[in-house]
Amino acid sequence: MSERHMGLYGATSLGVGAIVGGGILALAGVAFATAGPAAILAFAFNGGIAFLTAMSFARLARRFPESGGIYTYAKKVLSIEVAFIVGWVVWFASIVAGVLYALGFAAFLVEGFARLAPALGLRWEWVGQGWVQIGLAIAAVGAYTLLLVQRTAGGGNAATIGKVAVFAVLLVGGFIAWLAGSPGEALQRLSPFAPEGSLGLLQAMGYTFIALQGFDLIAAVGGEVRDSERTVPRAMYLSLGIALVIYIPLLIIVSTVGAPPDGIQAAAQARPEGLVAEAAERFMGPAGYWLVIGAGLLGMLSALHANVFGASRVAFSMARDRTLPHRVGEMRGRTGTPAMAVVATGAMMMLIAIAVGNVAAAGAASSLIFLISFAMVHWAAMLARMRSGHPRPATLPVVGAALCVGLAIFQAIAVPEAGRVVAVWLGLGAVLYLTLLAPGARLADASAQARDPDLARLRGRSPLVVVPVANPASAASLADIANTVRAPGVGRILLLSVIPREGRPALSIDAAVRDAKDILGESVRHGIEDAVSQETLFTIASDVWSEIARVANSRTCETVLMGLSRLTEPGVESRLEGLISRVDADVVIVRAPLRWRIEKARRILVTVKGRRDHSELRARLLGSLSRSSEPAVTFLCALPSDASPDRRRRVERTVRQLARDEAAGPYGVEFEYADDPVEPIVRMGEGSDLVVMGMERRARGEPAIGAFALEVARRTDVPLILLGRRRHAGTLAAQGLAQAVSTIQRPGQRPEP
Repeated sequence: MSERHMGLYGATSLGVGAIVGGGILALAGVAFATAGPAAILAFAFNGGIAFLTAMSFARLARRFPESGGIYTYAKKVLSIEVAFIVGWVVWFASIVAGVLYALGFAAFLVEGFARLAPALGLRWEWVGQGWVQIGLAIAAVGAYTLLLVQRTAGGGNAATIGKVAVFAVLLVGGFIAWLAGSPGEALQRLSPFAPEGSLGLLQAMGYTFIALQGFDLIAAVGGEVRDSERTVPRAMYLSLGIALVIYIPLLIIVSTVGAPPDGIQAAAQARPEGLVAEAAERFMGPAGYWLVIGAGLLGMLSALHANVFGASRVAFSMARDRTLPHRVGEMRGRTGTPAMAVVATGAMMMLIAIAVGNVAAAGAASSLIFLISFAMVHWAAMLARMRSGHPRPATLPVVGAALCVGLAIFQAIAVPEAGRVVAVWLGLGAVLYLTLLAPGARLADASAQARDPDLARLRGRSPLVVVPVANPASAASLADIANTVRAPGVGRILLLSVIPREGRPALSIDAAVRDAKDILGESVRHGIEDAVSQETLFTIASDVWSEIARVANSRTCETVLMGLSRLTEPGVESRLEGLISRVDADVVIVRAPLRWRIEKARRILVTVKGRRDHSELRARLLGSLSRSSEPAVTFLCALPSDASPDRRRRVERTVRQLARDEAAGPYGVEFEYADDPVEPIVRMGEGSDLVVMGMERRARGEPAIGAFALEVARRTDVPLILLGRRRHAGTLAAQGLAQAVSTIQRPGQRPEP
């Protein structure tokens, strides 16, 4: 979504609409039943935790002015797998919150009808049936889903203004009743203030924390807010402040002039769901009761609108990163709305409303999930600060994270059903991710890191690129290549020169030492002239190829970059494959003319076979090229002409999906079926500036150049890049793909060692 159409008023209204109303009216009775008048402190303490969390949100919103909220922040500073977990639970929590507010709307509507029907001589018993309330809830969700499919925003502001006005009337009426009565007698109803002690206070905090949820939805739509670096933090603070200015005075009024003579706790234990309405009726008469019903209806609707809106933006951001199916990230062309994300969110709300009906355990789980998610926000804020050059994290995020984690642990113990609901949802997410989403998500993440190398720094990575150098004349060009191969700002470069212990027949010891000095001199000169930070290592070994592997493995290298022009000469293949089999790193082999630069490659041919063996490496390479230009990329799948129709359909479907996931810009897909599969590559390669191929895999899973790639190299003169993944795929998945491959800009030539 490119248009930023929300200002401070719209963003604040979204937060107020999500916070104020539904939570306080539905949960005030539970809080008073658990903690007595100390429920006032429970809401105040929760407000303090929420403000600390909003401060961490503000730090991250200024750093990452994008939509997605917690999910986006986790993606920036953590791995894509952790980001999926965060996004999955936050999406679920907002969905469940929406279900609660939809069912709350239905309950308030039925409550009001039950009070009004007898006076009008109407029968109302059938309205109280469970299926009627579920139907009303589904209708409310459907209405807002349809509204948000048609419009980018709106529909919730009127309800928000209306309920704030109603709460203002309730507060004014309560203070008038206070002044008109006996203030001393009203204050006596606050005694005993904390009948259940600190344990009851903590329980009330755990039950009611979700009543302050909603300010985080402002960060979830940050990509649609004008001047979001300033507006999003201000809107979060304002929405929380408005909520607490309403909540705390209202709770004081309810527990004093609105309490019966025997105290608020007894009334709350008898009928917690109707506590606020009955309290308002005591100090304002029937008008007070109907004001609360009206505030409840408006509050539930505006909170429902805000949660559908915010949750759909989280789903949209996840779909763009392939952590949800890509169709969820499609935009409605006429209105510019993420229609599929809105529909998916609304559909999930309807299904949960139908399947659960009574969502008490799910509501507790929602509160638990938000506490965990907010702790993740504090963690992300700390990591972003430290990885931006600050030696220590700020104090407030540490305190906020500790409070969120502590309250979440207490909530999980006090309401074990909440833990079970969270475990089930996480299990479903894990199955979905591992079976369907992981390949596409990792490709999208690889491409994102290539386009934005700052991600490597934010995630705390410092990838190392090892570039073997044998010829002093190529040292400067290889150093220049390595500088662009590394992750800018964090990646490290190691220029390796191996001096043969016994020397070659025509190479004396003095000549080898002279070459080493020249290599060092070129490296230092290039570093000074171009402000390039690099290391140079000279070693002496009997076997040059074994020494390259030893250095790469001992330095935990992520990529070995080889420039070879004599790829097809006898003996080169076996020595390369020996190196590839020994090194625990990705290997990139560049066969190109001297002084060839990769930015000249405007037409790129990528050969694929319908497998994902090298997809992440290709995605990094193509993503890096898209940073400076948008080359025309063609994915070519060449298969034997006798391939069966079933195999053709299967491969074509897989290749189209693979191309969509790997490409970082415009692309095309071609399929060729020929007796000689190399011929289409040679033919199309003649009209290309670069051919990218993946190495083959042996039976043991080790990469090898392969006869197919060598035949292409023999029959073409076009620049060629071969990609080989490291041997240990598990290590690769855990540590991420080689950042070096993602930012190749100017590969050159390296003579055979």
